[in-house]
Amino acid sequence: MIEIHKKIVVDENGNPMEVIIPWNKYNEIEELLGLDLDKSAIEVLKQAQIDRTSKKKDAYLELDTI
Repeated sequence: MIEIHKKIVVDENGNPMEVIIPWNKYNEIEELLGLDLDKSAIEVLKQAQIDRTSKKKDAYLELDTI
């Protein structure tokens, strides 16, 4: 579980409008969600998901070969 120290910005009525978090926590969240991946990495992951769903075993390497 990530512990996030945040500052909440409210409007004149006290309604929450924005949240300010430390930059390193933002980067950690971005990485956990995969938002830091480039388009080519996303495409590779999408294809891997398709291969996994269709049980296409020849798309994978044996662990011993890595």
